[in-house]
Amino acid sequence: MKLIVGLGNPGRSYHGTRHNVGFAVADEVARRLEAGFEHGRANALTARAGTGAAARLVVKPLTMMNLSGEAVAGLAHFYKVDPSDIIVVADDVNLPLGRLRIRESGSAGGHNGFRSIISCLGSEAFPRLRVGVGRGDPRRDLADHVLARFDPDESVEVERAIARAADAVDLFLAEGIKAAMNRFNRAEDVSAP
Repeated sequence: MKLIVGLGNPGRSYHGTRHNVGFAVADEVARRLEAGFEHGRANALTARAGTGAAARLVVKPLTMMNLSGEAVAGLAHFYKVDPSDIIVVADDVNLPLGRLRIRESGSAGGHNGFRSIISCLGSEAFPRLRVGVGRGDPRRDLADHVLARFDPDESVEVERAIARAADAVDLFLAEGIKAAMNRFNRAEDVSAP
């Protein structure tokens, strides 16, 4: 089984914000797998496709971002999923809007959702896919920036980034993390149609 985790904050007030781009990618992955979300174990919405070792579980934690690890670790332990079979998708303010960065493992890099998952799993050895949401105006508070919705003029780039991130997840599921890294970590992918 593989877990595909999109990070975000639950609730209508957070829908469409920069911090919830992971949820948007999870929605697109579930749509492609033709799997609907249900209230699952470990305080999360889950959408399941397939069975046994070929099963795919798309996850949207219902905790706040800073506590995402509780849901992820709970599901990983229940289903006995190794960290290397979990890909976590989240926003990244240090990447330009639409840019993707995939890593096989690593530190939290300042992201509280990743920090929580690392703490609860007891491991940094899980793949992660960061979706660039830009830093915005440096005079603006960073928390205000990530909790804001995308500007209308960013909508085309955001939709393209969500689709490309779902493509990266598809490749991870089919061919593994290295194939996804080789294809989607290139800068020229930002402007690809």
